[in-house]
Amino acid sequence: MSDLPIIGAALTLDSFSKMRDVMFEKDRDLELQDFHQPNVLDGDMTALIDRAKKLLDGYGGRHGIHGPFWDLPLASWDSRLRSLVQNRLTTGLKVCEAIGSTHMVIHSPYTAWDHNNIMHYPNAREGMIDRFVMTMEPIARRAEDIGTTLVLENIEDIDPHFRVMLAESVGSDALRASVDTGHAYYAHKTCGAPPVDYFLKSAGHALHHIHLQDADGYADRHWSLGEGKIAWGVIFRTLTQMPSKPRLIIEVYGSNAVERSMSYLQMTGLAQ
Repeated sequence: MSDLPIIGAALTLDSFSKMRDVMFEKDRDLELQDFHQPNVLDGDMTALIDRAKKLLDGYGGRHGIHGPFWDLPLASWDSRLRSLVQNRLTTGLKVCEAIGSTHMVIHSPYTAWDHNNIMHYPNAREGMIDRFVMTMEPIARRAEDIGTTLVLENIEDIDPHFRVMLAESVGSDALRASVDTGHAYYAHKTCGAPPVDYFLKSAGHALHHIHLQDADGYADRHWSLGEGKIAWGVIFRTLTQMPSKPRLIIEVYGSNAVERSMSYLQMTGLAQ
């Protein structure tokens, strides 16, 4: 059991409070889910940050936040929109700095439409990389300064390599790759992307973070692990062969869904 990976979870502060014993017992990786909504980012977050600090007091696990992502394209043509995106991401990093979080999830700008058209339009690939760098370079430098790593999560990505190349294009160790298993499975079944383990392998040394969720390949289900169709034995066997040791974060919805997912991994002997 001691050689098995220890699984963390994406939780709200309310859920973290309820699961305190489970999370503290093994210092599981944690991702707080309270700091990405626009109304929260626009408001006074003092009380929320103070509560997070109090709940994290004495916690020895690695922790981060899911950063802002709603309607925030990271490779926008529009300079004014780019400034808005940078402002939102900077606000997220201020939260990380305040509570000592060491990762922040951001969303890949690469859509299914991009995948089918990026070779059709002249310099489309190069243009997206240039716009992504313009957006993310100052954010990555800020992340470096405060000791936080930005993790770029696949959303509509069909090509598992392009997102990794985008992350590397900024030239900062503070911008790495993330894989969401449910998003990858959707892209595989619905859009013809490679299977989920290929997304993991393509990230290689750049892989810093994984969202673990089960799905049916039709939608972004966030089902408990074992309830969908993802081959978890293959996923965890692949992880043992990876050169990196990413944070393993269960991100599922529903009552007791995290606990059920942990029980499934323990019962199947895949993780603890």
